[in-house]
Amino acid sequence: GKMVESIDPETLGTMSEVQKQKYIEWVPPALLDQALVQSPLFLKDTPVIKGYDFNEGVNYSKLLKSMKGFGIQASNVGLAIEEINKMIKWRLSDEPVKEDDDEDLKKPENRKKAKCTIYLGFTSNMVSCGMREIIRYLCEHKMVDCIVTTCGAVEEDVMKCYHDSYLGKFNYKGSDLRLKGLNRIGNMVLPNNNYICFEDFFTDLVLDMYDRQKKEGIFFSPSMIIDEIGKKVNNPESVWYWCHKNKIPVFCPAITDGSVGDILYFFSYKHDDFIVDVNKDIRKINDIALHAHRTGMLVLGGGLIKHHIANANLMRNGAQYSVFINTGVEYDCSDAGAPPDEAVSWGKIRMDAHPVKIYAEASLVLPFIVGETFASNYEAATGLTPEQREENKKFKEEFYRKKKEEDDKKKEEEKKKEAEKATVQGHQCLRQSDFIDLKLMSLLNLS
Repeated sequence: GKMVESIDPETLGTMSEVQKQKYIEWVPPALLDQALVQSPLFLKDTPVIKGYDFNEGVNYSKLLKSMKGFGIQASNVGLAIEEINKMIKWRLSDEPVKEDDDEDLKKPENRKKAKCTIYLGFTSNMVSCGMREIIRYLCEHKMVDCIVTTCGAVEEDVMKCYHDSYLGKFNYKGSDLRLKGLNRIGNMVLPNNNYICFEDFFTDLVLDMYDRQKKEGIFFSPSMIIDEIGKKVNNPESVWYWCHKNKIPVFCPAITDGSVGDILYFFSYKHDDFIVDVNKDIRKINDIALHAHRTGMLVLGGGLIKHHIANANLMRNGAQYSVFINTGVEYDCSDAGAPPDEAVSWGKIRMDAHPVKIYAEASLVLPFIVGETFASNYEAATGLTPEQREENKKFKEEFYRKKKEEDDKKKEEEKKKEAEKATVQGHQCLRQSDFIDLKLMSLLNLS
């Protein structure tokens, strides 16, 4: 066939039979029907793919809002921002009053205060990396209601209050690091000394908890242990401190899978009757979902943390809002790879929900998502009163004032030690010089 004149594909796809004959001199009828199928009209109502125009200036909020129309995974970032903002802004007052509502919940002022219960789940690498500070912000301002994590996050949050971890490379040789007492987490390096510090910290706490078990009959669950850690660390740089302060329960079903487990293992040789009660926590996390007005899930990573949160929401016939961020694909049937619709089949996400999964490594997208959701909608997201915010602000100011005094004192002591060392070295030099002079005089006398 031969095209009489060129036309753009969009026009070609929407042409009628008469228009096709006008533009095409000859083509086999079968090919005409297959190649020039008319586009459905519903496309007129779908979003147009369009990127951000930097000619309008550098406006990150506008850029993030526009990502929904980018296509590929950027669109899922835009959808996730919308889904999280729904979690944050929903109030019971948005729903009609039901006959079986509690009398208190029929009052308009109380309905405005009743919020969506937000579950936050993250794997330990989120605390290993710089996402720890973002997670801490959410807990400091009581923007989430319940956390599920893994053991590495429990211990590394404490370690970072006392010692730094460092940026390395993914290709560092394991045997070289092992000989130097360095542990690699991807492209991050954690010295063994950090673990030694945590062992001292946690062993003291275990001894105290064991004593309370024997004297008061208290059997600590993992969430109770993490609350005790937050209380003991007493440091505003800690995620667990703010969870303790703001009464945010932190669940860690695999709490023995790390340094905590090592310490409990060693401790069991002397006190094999110390008990960690996991049953308390399964009751507690499921009850939170059962009694919530609405629930939302924000899960960074997969595996245990994702399933534990989703399974709790099974107790209420599914969460209303869900955002999953991980790199897992469904073809290996892993929990991380399972798309949200699989959770719908289990009753862990509501059938009428609009869940979102972003296929991305979480540290790439979480800062932008939190910025455009929790941080941008602070008043709607925070669970703190103005008085509590002021109290927290004063605590942080006092903490950092004392920390600066301690750091200044250490620097002065180091300077003093250096000066003393220099003085000693100077005296040693003088003594050596005197010895040389005496030896020279002796030689001259002999001559």
